[in-house]
Amino acid sequence: METEIRLFSKQKADTEAIRVFAENLRELLLAPPLGQKRILAIDPGFRTGCKVVCLDPQGKLVHTDTIYPHQSEHRASEAREKLIEMCRHFNIEIIAIGNGTAGRETEAFARSSKLPGNIPVVMVNESGASVYSASETAREEFPDQDVTVRGSVSIGRRLMDPLAELVKIEPKSIGVGQYQHDVDQGQLKSGLDDVVTSCVNAVGVEVNTASKQLLTYVSGLGPKLAQSIIEYRNQNGPFPSRRKLTKVPRLGPKAFEQAAGFLRIRDGENPLDGSAVHPESYGIVDAMAGDVGCTVADLMRDGEQRKKICLEKYATEKVGLPTLRDIMSELAKPGRDPRDSFEVWSFAEGIEKLEDLRPGMRLPGVVTNVTAFGAFVDIGVHQDGLIHVSQLADRFVKDPAEVVKVGQRITATVLDVDLKRSRISLSLKSQTKAESPAKSRKEPNKEVERKVPQKRGNGERDSQQPVTALQAAFQAAGRVIETSQSGKKNT
Repeated sequence: METEIRLFSKQKADTEAIRVFAENLRELLLAPPLGQKRILAIDPGFRTGCKVVCLDPQGKLVHTDTIYPHQSEHRASEAREKLIEMCRHFNIEIIAIGNGTAGRETEAFARSSKLPGNIPVVMVNESGASVYSASETAREEFPDQDVTVRGSVSIGRRLMDPLAELVKIEPKSIGVGQYQHDVDQGQLKSGLDDVVTSCVNAVGVEVNTASKQLLTYVSGLGPKLAQSIIEYRNQNGPFPSRRKLTKVPRLGPKAFEQAAGFLRIRDGENPLDGSAVHPESYGIVDAMAGDVGCTVADLMRDGEQRKKICLEKYATEKVGLPTLRDIMSELAKPGRDPRDSFEVWSFAEGIEKLEDLRPGMRLPGVVTNVTAFGAFVDIGVHQDGLIHVSQLADRFVKDPAEVVKVGQRITATVLDVDLKRSRISLSLKSQTKAESPAKSRKEPNKEVERKVPQKRGNGERDSQQPVTALQAAFQAAGRVIETSQSGKKNT
């Protein structure tokens, strides 16, 4: 019975830990993408310098360099000149900087460099970038580059499209869960793979630019079919239509039926190829366009034409009204991305290390992890702060995921800073009383401290030994008992 209860409790705990990990991973994968922009990405460092890469709008590496902005004034001046020249030469639109060692210092350096055109500077969470840079996938993509360059490329691409880049990393290496090394590893992998598959299919995949790792998670495909699609694309050029996918070796009718609705072809032969409308439903849309006297492209552009359509006319035993409503919704916003739009965001200036923090400060931050006992927040000091579940809201909170999610931008109040243990306590409550650093440290309570006699070995008492109020109470009770017993003996 004891063994059964222990196993049941372990299984229950594993399920809950995997659920938390899966929810955090989903939010991270569905983070807002920047889109196709020319990016300059920096993997910061002090002694070894900052590795700089320039990427074109498709994420292709076009230039690499190393700058040393954190050593001497002379080298910092050279680094500033190089940075400005690269921004001009490659028409850089945004700068991405990893949030690891020297991240805030590099951000401050970039912002003070008087970049042309007021180029925005964005901090990027680089968790897992080192795992990718040493992986087989990275070696295949960049066989002639070292791990530092690969890591910089990953930082830039993660800003461009987090989903497309994070699928290249083992999900449990991203580190957005709790107790991930203690739970059943098979169950963990299965749960996280399901989340990645769900996210990839919800967003859709551009088949002419997608990597093998991204195509692997499309429903109906797998590693072998994804590799076949890549090889066929490399040999024959971009796919002009979804129907052309049937020419891929080993991609049969069933696999095509499952995968086609999640694969996108931008500017294809059929305008519906760039939407989530399945090829099986193309005939229905053609009939709708013919009945209102316009082309499919016009039907997708013109809302007035779509209002003329009576959906009941096209309902059959195989295609019901819910499916038809989904088709109309997709025609209104073809290929829509369910992810939020990207917004440029930055940490508070002048707050770069733990020593800069003071209780009572209100600072912008981004949630990096959500657990059962609270949430961890990056406020730009190289150490995440903890918002305990009791400090997440003015009301009672049972599950922290009800209030915050991974990647969410918030403004938190600093409650306490423990420099010795590098710990930061934060709060999201609307009315938070700031504590001074002196009061935040645990000190003996002078009001309850008492000086009471202490027995020595020779029977004498030491009146200078301080004890707490609880100890004084027990000792006083002991003296009362001794007095009453001696009184009984005397009588």
